[in-house]
Amino acid sequence: MLDAVEIQKIIPHRYPFLLVDRITEIEPGKSAKGYKNVTMNDYFFAGHFPEEPVMPGVLIVEALAQVGAVTMLSLEEYKGKTAYFGGINKTKIRRKVVPGDRLDLEIDIIKQKGPVGVGKVVASVDGEIAVTGELTFIAK
Repeated sequence: MLDAVEIQKIIPHRYPFLLVDRITEIEPGKSAKGYKNVTMNDYFFAGHFPEEPVMPGVLIVEALAQVGAVTMLSLEEYKGKTAYFGGINKTKIRRKVVPGDRLDLEIDIIKQKGPVGVGKVVASVDGEIAVTGELTFIAK
């Protein structure tokens, strides 16, 4: 299990853009699970939307990417590198995420060739799927 301090030793993201509170399971280069507790204090709710706060879908995808980056960069050969987005494919937003939700984040790496990995991702709240997709990472 990794908390935010330990996550920041692996990926370069910092407040307010670190969107993962904890990694609960990890198999380096293979899969990981984590979560973000979504609160009204999250910076994006000030403008999205003031009358009906909703976590932007692109930030849910970013949170998934951060879990994927931890997965890739936990491999010995990529420690100290940065994982960049290489692509976002087959992504669907299926439900709103609002303050008070615990956003569960999962990735399974389905392909890897050298520093490039593709992960199947799922974000959910209370077992209800919020986002699905495939993300491509490049470790440099």
